[in-house]
Amino acid sequence: MIVRKICLGLAILISTGLNAWAASYSIVCEVSPGTDINRVASALHGTVVDEVLDYTYLLSVPNLPGNNLLPGVVYCEKDQKTILPAFAGGVLSVKGSAANLWYSTQPALNLVNLTRALGVSKGRGIVIADIDAAVDYGHPALRGVLTGGRDFVAEKRAYGGAGSLNQSTASFLDQSTASFLDQSTASFLDQVTASFLAQSTASFLDSHNPGHGHATMVAGILAAVAPESMVMPLRAFDDSGQADISDIAKAIRYAVKNGARVINMSFGADEDSKMLRKAIQLAVTNKVTLVASAGNGNTDKYQYPAGYNDVIAVGATDLLDRKAYFSNYGPAVDVAAPGVNIISCYPGGYYAVLSGTSFSAPIVAGEAALLLSQKPFARVEDPIERSAVSLNPQYGLGAGRVNLYKALQELLK
Repeated sequence: MIVRKICLGLAILISTGLNAWAASYSIVCEVSPGTDINRVASALHGTVVDEVLDYTYLLSVPNLPGNNLLPGVVYCEKDQKTILPAFAGGVLSVKGSAANLWYSTQPALNLVNLTRALGVSKGRGIVIADIDAAVDYGHPALRGVLTGGRDFVAEKRAYGGAGSLNQSTASFLDQSTASFLDQSTASFLDQVTASFLAQSTASFLDSHNPGHGHATMVAGILAAVAPESMVMPLRAFDDSGQADISDIAKAIRYAVKNGARVINMSFGADEDSKMLRKAIQLAVTNKVTLVASAGNGNTDKYQYPAGYNDVIAVGATDLLDRKAYFSNYGPAVDVAAPGVNIISCYPGGYYAVLSGTSFSAPIVAGEAALLLSQKPFARVEDPIERSAVSLNPQYGLGAGRVNLYKALQELLK
């Protein structure tokens, strides 16, 4: 009987503990200077997990707080988690004799006048932070390009970060479930590009691990556009393509504090976040240029961080300067860049072709690095927009498709 009671008691304790863990929530609270965050956490029957930004903390609590804020609390909001759907693309078979950055001559980059721009600036002295998933440090195209970064996903695992956060249905890395690889033509394999390939067609991949490849593709585009800049990889997305906004905010702060002059953000969420907005403002105050993808929903809805005024929001075009069928459009979009059948490096030493505004944004982030290398404290948003090629107004792609060489001329005139 005694043994049975002990076992029953242990079962109740274990069950209670598991239920408490399952019912916990991760929230972010900003407090006014002088407010003790531990007292705030205690009042909410929770614990302090991490500091995200100045006076802004990640808490684990058993219940979501109501609208009545505690004294000294500026705001509290849930730490959103979002999931990246799988995407499709093609892996290219490249000749062994091909140069590591052979894809820098692809049609999309020729269209934005990259070769002439590199005759003026290659981005020397500029660090571009890329907030993304894991990157392939050993890829030949990225050797000598990557600078020290930080892995916020591994850090969270180390201190036992919650895996039970609320999961939104929004796509955070802006790939949709639609097929972004136009299989009706092979126009992306023109005579110049095809000379580097071992075969004329791509073998197609269907990623069941959505975080795989995205960061390497983006870093490869940054390396091609601004080859003498350094890319700072900041991992906020895990291998399944999930991220917490608190990790993204921490990544922005890390980039600002560690010398990044440009931050590329090839992701977006439907909901605004006070914490993300505060992180963006920190970067703006420190004169960091922010670039984000506008989204792949073919809608004029705002997504964030592209929807913030101080972020250059980038839509996607095809090689005929038409709006990519998937690209978001409207008032939130500042400029556009090619985003259809973009070739870049892929994990394992491979190369791949994918489409999405995720791959338009780093073209503009690289452009910003080219400009800042010439005038380190310039407001580069202005020459980027003034030099853009006008598009059909019905596309709703802001100032138009970027032209890197003309942007440099505009900056230096």
